[in-house]
Amino acid sequence: MRFRGRPYAQLKSKRGADVWRELLIVAVLGACASAGVQAGVLPKDSAEQYELTFWDSVKDSQHASDYEAYLKAYPNGRFAALAKARIERLRAAAPKVETPAPKVETPAPRAPAPAPAPPRAAERARPVAPAAPAAPERPRPAPSAAPAAAVSAGAVAALGETRDCPACPVMVGLPPGDFVMGSNTDDPTERPAHRVSIAQPFAIGKYEVTNEQWSACVDAGACPRLASEANSVKNAPVRDLSWDDARQYVQWLSKSTGKSYRLPTEAEWEYALRGGTATRYWWGSQMRSGNANCKDCGEPWRPDGPANVGSFAANPFGLHDMNGSVWEWVSDCWHNSYKGAPEDGRSWEDANCSVRVIRGGSWRDGADYMLASTRFKYGASVRHSQNGFRVVRDAK
Repeated sequence: MRFRGRPYAQLKSKRGADVWRELLIVAVLGACASAGVQAGVLPKDSAEQYELTFWDSVKDSQHASDYEAYLKAYPNGRFAALAKARIERLRAAAPKVETPAPKVETPAPRAPAPAPAPPRAAERARPVAPAAPAAPERPRPAPSAAPAAAVSAGAVAALGETRDCPACPVMVGLPPGDFVMGSNTDDPTERPAHRVSIAQPFAIGKYEVTNEQWSACVDAGACPRLASEANSVKNAPVRDLSWDDARQYVQWLSKSTGKSYRLPTEAEWEYALRGGTATRYWWGSQMRSGNANCKDCGEPWRPDGPANVGSFAANPFGLHDMNGSVWEWVSDCWHNSYKGAPEDGRSWEDANCSVRVIRGGSWRDGADYMLASTRFKYGASVRHSQNGFRVVRDAK
């Protein structure tokens, strides 16, 4: 007797009961999910499809925290039994890999901080926000004409680099300018394309916040120590962060430097990414190797984690890794489209907001996530190992 090419006798010899039970669950649930989709039972904007999209993004993970995130979002979900079985198996095999991280910890001597790197199961599957349904999978259309550029030629020149302390991020000053945000040819959440005016100069991180920079906040007792081994590479982007975690960092950075640091607004983020361009990618209308850290974007990509910051080309503003690497938190609440969005670049807020915007894609995603207009959402209090951030500082 064989199951997916594996003899039953072999399964019995390797903790057979647990493995056999998990494989049976996989087979039954997979058949049910496949039958439901083929029969057209699950429209792409249904709650069931959101759950399937979430599961697709973590189903091959070797980290218990990803299955815990699924259970938090869907405690009675169709894959709950399988998620629990995976957690038990992973903990038995490597009990120290996934240790819950306290929200705030007292200062401690710096040690290489761990961090999980859950693999993505499919290019089109991005985990959705546990607090609310996220954007469904979306097919990307063929390249089409982009809106006319709305940033003056003079705005493409950055205002210079600054650094407020040795452990602080390097900041690049950007001038005011107008640009066209969003896209009328891609996902409905990116519509309508609309003109935004950034009236004041601001500085934004040249790179994403790194593990070394995060550790300075941890050592000061202001940020949680992340229980994840991947975060031990000091020049790699810090990840496995919630929006709340990122907010703790900018609050500490503001207090320790006396400067006004914060998360970028979504409009500021896209303005910075585009760097005065109006094409599908900042480098043009077609994917080109060496400009982004994604699985279709060329070397030095590797599947188990993002490359060190600055490993790929800078955009016209001199900013690195805004495409791929890690998804980046911005300050705005999530809205399903840009209808009614601010036109002055400010953060778009709602009362009791629990779902925030993430931008830019990650190293686990394919090239179609590298578009300048790509946006998604995630629960503000939930950590995910593909999520990080960069900071903004107000000009004084």
